[in-house]
Amino acid sequence: MLRNICTPREQPRRNCQRLIYLQYMTFIRSIAAPVLMLFFAAFCTAQDDPPVTVDSSIVRMNVGVVDQRGHPITSLDRGSFSIFEDGVKQQIISFKPSSAPFSVVMVLDMSGSTLPFRQTIRMSAARFLDALSPDDRVAVIEFYDKVNLRNDFTTDRNTILHSIEVANGRGKTQLYKALDLALDRLSSEVNRRKAIIVLTDGVDTAAQDKDRETLVPVKDDLIRTTIKPQDYDLMNKVLSKSDRQGVTIYPLALPTGDPARLADPTPRQIAMFQAARDRLQIVADRTGGIVSKINRLEDMGTLYAQVAADLRTLYTIEYQPINEKKDGKWRAITIETANPDLISRTRQGYFAK
Repeated sequence: MLRNICTPREQPRRNCQRLIYLQYMTFIRSIAAPVLMLFFAAFCTAQDDPPVTVDSSIVRMNVGVVDQRGHPITSLDRGSFSIFEDGVKQQIISFKPSSAPFSVVMVLDMSGSTLPFRQTIRMSAARFLDALSPDDRVAVIEFYDKVNLRNDFTTDRNTILHSIEVANGRGKTQLYKALDLALDRLSSEVNRRKAIIVLTDGVDTAAQDKDRETLVPVKDDLIRTTIKPQDYDLMNKVLSKSDRQGVTIYPLALPTGDPARLADPTPRQIAMFQAARDRLQIVADRTGGIVSKINRLEDMGTLYAQVAADLRTLYTIEYQPINEKKDGKWRAITIETANPDLISRTRQGYFAK
């Protein structure tokens, strides 16, 4: 600590000021040195950490297999599968069984449209956790006017449950920004199997604003065919990121986004809500997921549990494409099992970028 080392009676004013200054600088150095050492150590540690990258040349997919009755088959091995890209057989370089743990992002719609049933959302999301494996790592993201990471990946169920309980918000729907953040977080889970489960009505505010603007000059008889759901840029950015990481996305579609449930809608409203629902289907189809339509809020917990159960039946397969061209063209993926009576499901393909 600094102390008063001179008084006007003891020394001339200039000498007194100099002594105080020297003591002050000694004090600052005594604090600054260890602080700088800590900063330098932290900087060196950060420099030693390798950057997180995703090898975009490797194609990863989660694959579900069922029998003719729809019962999942979870006992297959690498030799049970054949992968084809644009009809050309590929060599499998990695195979993970259905028992391998997942890294899952729970994405919760906390926009104004979900205010009346927040407690149902919390109870249903908790049921989803109960159906996961103890080794599954879970992150929680909420979205409304903002997009917030409530907790990063953890196996601590108390932390996850707390995030679900305190999730809150109102206002606009930033769905695709939330999915973009979820994929950014998943990129750090390098060697893990990956999935996103997103609870939403699907009516992304920015996408709907774009659709509304598109319809302004359009005559009523052309409204139904004017909007092109697949042309939304942010959704396509999300799909490209999911392609690179092999992330399966499961939308749980809330009834508030169902165009059939709109009260006395105009043709333009129907078209915009249908486009929003179509985009959820595009996301699921492209990533190998399933759109679960919530017709009754009391069914939400059951649907969450069904998605968790589906995750437990998926295999994860990787291959190095024979066609190495990055020409931006679509590559169609098909998969066959050694038993022709079995039915497999995976993502449709990817754009080679």
